[in-house]
Amino acid sequence: MSEHADASLWPGALWVLGIAVALVALFVAGLRLPPTPHGWRRWSGRALTVLAATGVVLAANVALYRNDLHLDLTRERSFTPSPEATRVVATLQQDVELVYFYQKGNPAARHAVVMVELMGRLNPRLKVRTIDPDQNPAAANHYGVKLYNTALLISDGRRLEVPTTDDREIALALLRVTRADAKTVCFVSDHGEYDIDNFEFHTHFEGTHSHSHDIQGMAVVQMEQHGVGRLRRALDKLGIKVRKITVAGARAIAEDCSVVVDANPRTQHAPSEAEVLGAYLRRGGSALFLFEPDYGIEPRLAALLAAAGAAVDDGVVVDPTGHYYTDEQMIAVTQYARHPITRFLAVTFYPGMRPVRAVPAPGVTGSVLFSSSASSYVVTDRLAVERQAASAPRGPRALAVASEGTLPGGTRPFRMLVAGDADFISNSFFPYLSNADLALSSIAWLMREESAPTMKPPVEVLPTVALTNAQMRWIFLVTVIGLPGLIVLAGAVMWWRRR
Repeated sequence: MSEHADASLWPGALWVLGIAVALVALFVAGLRLPPTPHGWRRWSGRALTVLAATGVVLAANVALYRNDLHLDLTRERSFTPSPEATRVVATLQQDVELVYFYQKGNPAARHAVVMVELMGRLNPRLKVRTIDPDQNPAAANHYGVKLYNTALLISDGRRLEVPTTDDREIALALLRVTRADAKTVCFVSDHGEYDIDNFEFHTHFEGTHSHSHDIQGMAVVQMEQHGVGRLRRALDKLGIKVRKITVAGARAIAEDCSVVVDANPRTQHAPSEAEVLGAYLRRGGSALFLFEPDYGIEPRLAALLAAAGAAVDDGVVVDPTGHYYTDEQMIAVTQYARHPITRFLAVTFYPGMRPVRAVPAPGVTGSVLFSSSASSYVVTDRLAVERQAASAPRGPRALAVASEGTLPGGTRPFRMLVAGDADFISNSFFPYLSNADLALSSIAWLMREESAPTMKPPVEVLPTVALTNAQMRWIFLVTVIGLPGLIVLAGAVMWWRRR
């Protein structure tokens, strides 16, 4: 659970401990009571003792009821709201009424009732009420709910119904109903970028060299199955509007575009388009640029990025230490700089990434979000990777830069994030590890909602076990070398003792 939920457990735990101590003290005091004399004094003493004990027990029960403590001893935390839902509820900043209409005979619905009641304890701003429409049809008619197992959320005049028994879906509805204003993420679409209407994906098999995402496979990485439909669906569930825009030939980017995303352009931008993007940033816009290693950046656009605190270098990063599975060009990142974007990230991976840099710029603050390991290097010739590896300088390479400030001639501060890979948000890689968390937290920061609760909508994917190269190495040493070696050693010791 989150740190907010852990903190909320302490008052209840102290109440339970205090009441237990009081009951033990009452029991001990009862054992040490002196014998009472015969007659009315004896009976009055017994009556007063019983009344006092009854009063203490009733007070203890009232205190326990008002400070109920929930303990989930299952390893999977099956009877506890998910960490994402817990984080959303704990950080609510406005009052929300949650009415859950459930079907009593449905086990999943009864479990959902327990979850929403536990969520209501995490934050007094969430007012939870559960109703069985079969027993209270008037309440269902009053709220206009016609389906079983439906969560109705009401906040500041906004109303949202969600038919679900999943606490994460309810948490997503909380985000949508508490969103103060409508946000729109605009995806650039006139340079061959990833399509937001494409929901197809394909499976990647280790060792299949005909389809690689590193620099040796750049000629085949662009294919119809790639898109960002899964990201688009996640934004829809968060209540964020999504649409396509064209920059070529445009005089300006629309005012309602909270964030402009340029994910994997395949043709160069014209100089006039860099001017349009620059005007958008100068008036306080936010932009997410994701450039693949083989993409050539137009000089005017490169100058705009430099003025905004970021530079994109050529080549692809190779990391012999921090990579995913056995591909040294599929960078795996486990450590991040302190930034609102990286608060809840675990392992993320990037199928072929070019280096970027934070560069000094007047009025702009830029920061590197994460880097490759100290053993990494950059190659520029895809046909001579091994030859370049021998002479390439080793050291960490910055992989993503976030910057904010005011451009020369600007009227409002902008925000920008530049990364050297776009595949990590594609349908094929978005749901795995923390890639979705990085994509959604980046967009939240660009929308200036970094203090708002965030979560990743559930994405249906096949169950996988994801291991970094270091984890695989340890498993190999323990299972392939260590355990058989112990057996051989034990056999040798037994043979030596029986000689």
